[in-house]
Amino acid sequence: MALKKIGAQKGKACSACGKEVDHLSQILPVCVDCLRSGKETIEPFTQNAHHRSREPFRLVSSPPRNRSGLPCQLCINQCQISEGEWGYCGLRTQQEGVLQGVSSEKGNVSWYYDGLPTNCVADWVCPGGTGAGYPQFAYTSNPEYGFKNLAVFYHGCSFNCLFCQNWTHRERMWDGKRITPDELAQAVDDRTACICYFGGDPTPQLPHSIKVSQKAIKRAKGRILRICWETNGSMNPDLLKEMVDLSLTSGGCIKFDIKTWNNSLHTALCGVSNERTKRNFEWVAQWMNRRPEPPLLIASTLLVPGYIDEQEVRGISKWMVSLHPDIPYSLLAFYPQFFFKDLPVTPRGLAIRCKEVAEEEGLRKVRIGNLHLL
Repeated sequence: MALKKIGAQKGKACSACGKEVDHLSQILPVCVDCLRSGKETIEPFTQNAHHRSREPFRLVSSPPRNRSGLPCQLCINQCQISEGEWGYCGLRTQQEGVLQGVSSEKGNVSWYYDGLPTNCVADWVCPGGTGAGYPQFAYTSNPEYGFKNLAVFYHGCSFNCLFCQNWTHRERMWDGKRITPDELAQAVDDRTACICYFGGDPTPQLPHSIKVSQKAIKRAKGRILRICWETNGSMNPDLLKEMVDLSLTSGGCIKFDIKTWNNSLHTALCGVSNERTKRNFEWVAQWMNRRPEPPLLIASTLLVPGYIDEQEVRGISKWMVSLHPDIPYSLLAFYPQFFFKDLPVTPRGLAIRCKEVAEEEGLRKVRIGNLHLL
């Protein structure tokens, strides 16, 4: 689906306060300070931005809240879906009193093999990229050359990030193709060392990925097969417990994409609060000492020019240090995509400064990812 081109607003004034800033996207021409403030005056701008970004994909503007609707409890949105209506993720609808769509037996998903080591958010600390955890969780004491990752790309998401780097998952949501856990588990062969679920986001389809994992582990017959997730962390805590059990025992990891620290900014940029993400991250952090290597929990933040700055990174880093100073933290370079395609690539200076900030706060494992973009 072709998206309407939006012109850049470099050096333009914030539409809410009038302040001149270096970078503003035309779809959300409000400065980061105003977005962080959470003032009611910014709501028309954020609501318009999210409506415009969802309408081309036939997605509802906000989570349905019909008290007589059927509840979906998989993520923070807790949609209540009426007859003929769709949930916020666009994956479930009510038909004749029953929720229809994706389920534990039907996944809206695509997949491919990725040779190890791959450009995973965790490649600098995980078994596939470093041999960490050898011999219990890795095939070699070095990067696992010759082995591969089963990359499972879920279509649909519980957030609506205006800067989404994988937004094309929305184009595949309505194709009608569904894959069963058995079909996906059969893709695991004797050179598959790990499975990574990402997207979109696996959150709206976690019952499916959990069942795939259980079947794949059984198929592996006791050999190493790590189970990993890359997620926004907005899932139901009960499902998170099952994820932790699978990743912890298999040598896999759970990679949380922490978009912002400030909740008002998060809601403005992603359409949804980050409170569930924070609580879930804190819960997983309690398990860090159970398996120090390879690390169970990893965090990343996309450095979006004009919107995600060192103040956000400082807040995130200070919080992470309070949970465990050895949680690996990857700062990712932004590439102009989706409705923020009128912004520049992350400036090298911003990336370097944010890394310094994270280390100043006491994090021991910090890196800049996507260096080739800087």
